[in-house]
Amino acid sequence: QVQLVESGGGLVQAGGSLRLSCAASGSTIRTYNMGWYRQAPGKQRELVAGLTIFGGTNYADSVKGRFTISRDIAKNTVYLQMNSLTPDDTAVYYCHADRPGILPDYWGQGTQVTVSS
Repeated sequence: QVQLVESGGGLVQAGGSLRLSCAASGSTIRTYNMGWYRQAPGKQRELVAGLTIFGGTNYADSVKGRFTISRDIAKNTVYLQMNSLTPDDTAVYYCHADRPGILPDYWGQGTQVTVSS
């Protein structure tokens, strides 16, 4: 079992940057695929960036080249560096963890990111 707590959200102007953190406890993130999802008002939750247990990454097309997912195993924390933010990035961002073929998966409580134009 793993508990996830996000932080780092806030209000930023278009073109600005934010770094989200997802602190995990209860288990090491080394054995979990980690991901950042977001959900804007009236829209479905979508995958923004994923990081596999082997260190591979994948990104939504809309954030490629602007967002970077990374992890610090020693701190048991996953990060999402977000650059060149636009108002379309406004959403609640959620941290997610899962183990291949094993249930359950886990979600954080979310952190709000608001980008003003």
